[in-house]
Amino acid sequence: MKVLALSDWFPYPPDSGARMRLHNLLRELALRHGHEIVLLSFVESNPPSAERFDAVRTYCREIGTVSFRRFQPRRLGALLGLLNPRPRYVIDTYNPEMAQKVREKLADEPFDLVLAFAIGPGGGTATYARDARGVPRVIEDLELSIIKDRIAVQPRWYQGLRLRLTWWKLRNYAAGLLKEMDGCTIASARERDLLLNIVPGYERLAIIPNGVDLTLYNEDFGPVEPESLVFPGALTYKANLWAVEFFLAQVFPIVRAHYPGVTLYITGRNDEVPVGDMFFQDGVVLTGYLDDVRPRVARSSVCVVPMTVGGGTRLKILEAMALGTPVVSTGKGAEGIDATPGQDILIADAPEAFADAVMRLLADADLRDELREHGRRLVRRKYGWQAIGDKLNSFLEKVVAETS
Repeated sequence: MKVLALSDWFPYPPDSGARMRLHNLLRELALRHGHEIVLLSFVESNPPSAERFDAVRTYCREIGTVSFRRFQPRRLGALLGLLNPRPRYVIDTYNPEMAQKVREKLADEPFDLVLAFAIGPGGGTATYARDARGVPRVIEDLELSIIKDRIAVQPRWYQGLRLRLTWWKLRNYAAGLLKEMDGCTIASARERDLLLNIVPGYERLAIIPNGVDLTLYNEDFGPVEPESLVFPGALTYKANLWAVEFFLAQVFPIVRAHYPGVTLYITGRNDEVPVGDMFFQDGVVLTGYLDDVRPRVARSSVCVVPMTVGGGTRLKILEAMALGTPVVSTGKGAEGIDATPGQDILIADAPEAFADAVMRLLADADLRDELREHGRRLVRRKYGWQAIGDKLNSFLEKVVAETS
């Protein structure tokens, strides 16, 4: 097949959950299944280096880029969006240059499929796929739960009212998109249930979980550091920021009361993030962006994933398991992963229970070893990108066969 792929993110380097999924799925489709990929991608203000372009060219025949227009809530378009039934994010970030590039590419050559990665709120690049009339169109990894879940945990009534309005707009907009598209993938059963609640009976739907490149986790990254915790995730992603705020405010003080020497490493980008004083307390280390996060995760005693919102399959959990680092997660954080609590992972939602689970692992080497072995086995059995790529390929070929 000849595939036109649209993305909010440039796929290389695969240093975040979104980029990892994009990079690995495109690579699987091109290199293992022989599809011809043309990629149109948004990029940050600084264009990718020649080295990064070359890496993506190993699986994309052609690459086009457009500078991403960041959402600015106080910009005129966003303010006017308050009166529009579409989500403000969609209105404010719409980029006519990307729309034009999509139209030109579709006019220049025939495609068998348009694959729109739905990383941003409201369907990501799916809005630009609407111009692909007569070509099968699939939304990849539609995520709706981050807004839906935020309503339930928002204590301020006026913020809750704003989020309910956003959710109303998002679900109506997503419903319109889905009715125009020929297929959709989601990363977890929870996202599937939300989608089917919005568009009952939607048939061309597949759960495509996240995964890991199993070849990258066999190295020896050094000895485990006692009493060390890690949260691997960029704070620029709001769900990660809210998770760490919850952990630092309600869980970490309990752990430090029993383990005064414990250290929490928070990895990933945090530039332009309004981090509060709690991020600079004793025992907290903001590493910033790491070119390779694997050594930090592998040398940590426990990986904590205290997510309170969001959906999909947490790559941070799968990576930690692949590296042999025991994981403590909320139920929300472990959504989409077929793990057995108490055997592959520890699950706790209340602050006290979460702290207790962390302290159990810090104190019990045998329990750490058990989770380490079971977690590695689970990832190798179910979450390698090859198997996931095969599942996505089968779904896409079925959509094309049924709609062409």
